[in-house]
Amino acid sequence: MKIALLVDNPKSWIVPYAKKLSSELKKRGHDVVLINSAEAMPEGDCAVFLSCEKMVPADIRARNTHNIVVHGSALPEGKGWSPLTWQILEGRTDIPVTLFEAGEAVDSGDVYAEGTLHFEGHELVDELRERQGELTIALVLEFLETFPPKGGRKQKGTETFYRRRTPKDSELDPDKSIAEQFNLLRVVDNERYPAFFRHRGHTYELKIYKKEK
Repeated sequence: MKIALLVDNPKSWIVPYAKKLSSELKKRGHDVVLINSAEAMPEGDCAVFLSCEKMVPADIRARNTHNIVVHGSALPEGKGWSPLTWQILEGRTDIPVTLFEAGEAVDSGDVYAEGTLHFEGHELVDELRERQGELTIALVLEFLETFPPKGGRKQKGTETFYRRRTPKDSELDPDKSIAEQFNLLRVVDNERYPAFFRHRGHTYELKIYKKEK
C-alpha cells in the first residue's frame, strides 16, 4: 500500500516513533513517506496523522482512501490537546487510546480500534511518551494489517475537550508539598517547558530525573 505518515511539528516527541513505524511498514513491503507538512501529502491508500497540531483540510484528506489518528482518550471524551497529560494530572493510571478516522470536526471520526495504557504512578514524561508511542505503533500496524477496514463505530457519549497547554502550566506552588504536585512534575518537559516556581520576588526553574536503583 501507499502510506503517508504526517507529523506537522518536526520537533514533536512523536518523531522517533514515527520513524520507527515507517521502518516497520517498509519491512512489510509498503511504500511509505514521512512528511511534516499536510500540503506535501501524496495520493495513496492511507494517511496517518501523528500528534498533529493543525487540522488537515478535506481536500488534502481526499488524497487518501483513509486518514487515521491515534488519540489518548476514550473519545468523545477528552478531545483536543495533550489528553494523556491532562489525565495524568487528574490522577488517572489507566489511559484509553483511540484509533479513528479523521473527520471535518476535531477528533470526530468513526472509531476503528482502542487500547489502554497502564501506569503505576511513578513514570516521568519520557516513560509516558515511550509507552504512548509504542502503543500508537501497535494500533496503526494492527489497523493496516486488515486494511481496508470493514467499518468503524460512531462515537457515543458526552463530548469534552482539553485546552492547549502552555509553559505556564508547569508552574509549581511553593506552599504545596512535592507529593501534592508530583503528577505535574511527571509531565513537565525539562527542556521545552520545565517546572518552575516563584518565591521572594524571583523565579526558579526545576528539572526532574529519575535515579535508577
